[in-house]
Amino acid sequence: MSKASEEASRQLDRIVALGYPDVADMSEAAFRALARPLLEALEHSDLGSDILLVPTRELVSPESLIARTSINRMAGFTTMPPRDIASFLPQDGFTPPEGPFYLAVDPHTGTCYINREPDVARKLIDSDERLPLTLEEGLAIATQHPEWLLEKNGFNLLGSRSADGRVPSIWMSQNAPRLGAVWPNSRHTWLGNAYCVARRGVSLFS
Repeated sequence: MSKASEEASRQLDRIVALGYPDVADMSEAAFRALARPLLEALEHSDLGSDILLVPTRELVSPESLIARTSINRMAGFTTMPPRDIASFLPQDGFTPPEGPFYLAVDPHTGTCYINREPDVARKLIDSDERLPLTLEEGLAIATQHPEWLLEKNGFNLLGSRSADGRVPSIWMSQNAPRLGAVWPNSRHTWLGNAYCVARRGVSLFS
């Protein structure tokens, strides 16, 4: 088993344990079967363990996922209504690869872009040839690596945006992960701007 396959399998086990098959309205076996082609492709990949397994919103809608995160037994939360969360869609150029699961490679919370307005950070990320994370990818970080919110920083998710221009954000509030949103011209000392270096779907391994 390659490092990438082992890490992706570990992350799959975690979201299964957190009830993602229920969110997807399917059995655990059916849910795992959807990830199998990607896991098998990773067996022959030279990717390391610095990857993030991301289920697409077609498989699991993002509205309820923050509540399945936790830090020190404090469950994640949001004050936004479900339709607000669902309105944060990937921006042009950041549509995820095909398939119910894909990988974000070398994900970061964007500490180097901390306290930057989202619109300014987006230009910096583009110039550094990196990819801003989407809402789904940010939720995957909070699910798989909640400790990053404590050890590193909260983060904006510039790969997604609502029709009114806001971008989703995840940070620590009341000792728990919180999903919220910021305006593109606002800056916050506790928010970086998260990114990865690539996205890989199962078709990109063939």
